[in-house]
Amino acid sequence: MTIISFSARRTRLASFENAYAVAVQLRETTGVDQFVVRTDNPIQPFRVSRHQPRHPETVLALVA
Repeated sequence: MTIISFSARRTRLASFENAYAVAVQLRETTGVDQFVVRTDNPIQPFRVSRHQPRHPETVLALVA
């Protein structure tokens, strides 16, 4: 089993809090609702999307 270790900066940038902040900024800039979703990728565990994902269980936040 391989254990992946990330720097503190990468961990902070890939956090839910950072993704949520990006979603808020995009919502304010574009006027379009944004979704913060969970991924299975350890390098990018959260992402922001303007489209609702097909699997609702992955939605962590809706910025409307």
